[in-house]
Amino acid sequence: MLKAAGLSRHYGPVRAADNVSFNIERGEIVGLLGHNGAGKTTIMKLLTGYIEPTSGEAWINDVHVQDDPVGAQQAIGYLPESQPLYSEMSVADYLMFAATMRGIPYDDRAAKVRSVVEDTDLSDRYLDIIGTLSRGYQQRVAVAQAILHRPPVLILDEPTNGLDPTQTMHMRQLIQRLAESSTVMLSTHIMQEVDAICDRVLIMSDGKLVVDERMEDLNRTSRISVRSNASREQLGSVAGLRVDRGVLADEFLLHGNQQSDVNAQINALIPKLVAANIAVYGINPERQDLETLFTRVSEGSHGN
Repeated sequence: MLKAAGLSRHYGPVRAADNVSFNIERGEIVGLLGHNGAGKTTIMKLLTGYIEPTSGEAWINDVHVQDDPVGAQQAIGYLPESQPLYSEMSVADYLMFAATMRGIPYDDRAAKVRSVVEDTDLSDRYLDIIGTLSRGYQQRVAVAQAILHRPPVLILDEPTNGLDPTQTMHMRQLIQRLAESSTVMLSTHIMQEVDAICDRVLIMSDGKLVVDERMEDLNRTSRISVRSNASREQLGSVAGLRVDRGVLADEFLLHGNQQSDVNAQINALIPKLVAANIAVYGINPERQDLETLFTRVSEGSHGN
């Protein structure tokens, strides 16, 4: 389990993370998306206890991160944005060193290392010096150290960075296997990555969490996007539907009947809006595949 409650981190006037809350259960694979500077890495550092929050709290596997950072970190496998590697060490020596630092008993270390070497397809590079490896192989070593102790929570920042297509496919399969017994949060710039393996997506914008949606709900078209200067209450009263704010400043999302054709619902709604003298600048089914949703969030963050 991984939980954030009102997490904020301020650097003077800059709010790198601003009142972020979510709850991720065991077995979920959650993708964390956002434009550069949106706050993704800050959230990961707050969850791992790498930095302290200005306000808010976090729990890792029911351990309070601020009260017991060491206890929380023992339950985490963390792949940071910059690879935590020692380039002068061999893969074998580095992973044995990581096993020692993780407190894995001496008699179990060799077996644990062999297991992650197989998982990350490093057998043919086991004795190589890390500094001589390609970017993709170094990334696999970094992932291997994160999963060495089989943690209940995995936090992975760009886990497929530098991998070729075949390696990427193997990494996705590994993450899905790990999620059978772990909670997984991964940050990525690759939306296809989230489409391929994630159960849920969180999207950050300017330090705020603006989207928290299950992947299976993304392509539903029961919601109607309306752009209008009317108030949320006015639209809800006229439409007789639940209304949420959209990503854009003048956008509202009306929740229609999932059992009915969304276009027919729009055709029935338009005369009601006209009769109520509500000005509408756009009305469409919300066909929010991940790429479209991310684009709309990015536009909203720039005031469009």
